[in-house]
Amino acid sequence: MHLRRPLVTRKATDSLLQRALPIGLACLATLTPVCAWGHAVIVSAHPAVGATLALGDVEIRLEFNSRIDRLRSRVIVHRPDGSESLVALAPDAPANILAGSTEATIVGKWKLDWQVLSVDGHITRGEVVFSVREKAPAP
Repeated sequence: MHLRRPLVTRKATDSLLQRALPIGLACLATLTPVCAWGHAVIVSAHPAVGATLALGDVEIRLEFNSRIDRLRSRVIVHRPDGSESLVALAPDAPANILAGSTEATIVGKWKLDWQVLSVDGHITRGEVVFSVREKAPAP
């Protein structure tokens, strides 16, 4: 009876794993920050979530933790009467900010729906809900 020799010995396999494992771990450690920061996350919003504003001009400013592709990002304002419109974004805002404005003409709950494309290609969506009230009477 003739036994065949294995193509790769256990010693050769162990040696290969000992060399490949550190290289693989180094590659994984290098890629981890990219994965962890791949999505643009909102870090501040004006109006703030839950804020109550008076009727009139509403300045919109959404700041993110990374640069965003403004041309492929958007903000839609939803009014209490069910109407909605696209917010014109300021082209000169910093690379991590969406800025624009709208006119609050109706009292009630308002919502900003935003969608951004980070420069690394990830899409993130969210909303900011706030209220609008009548202007306070002058004293």
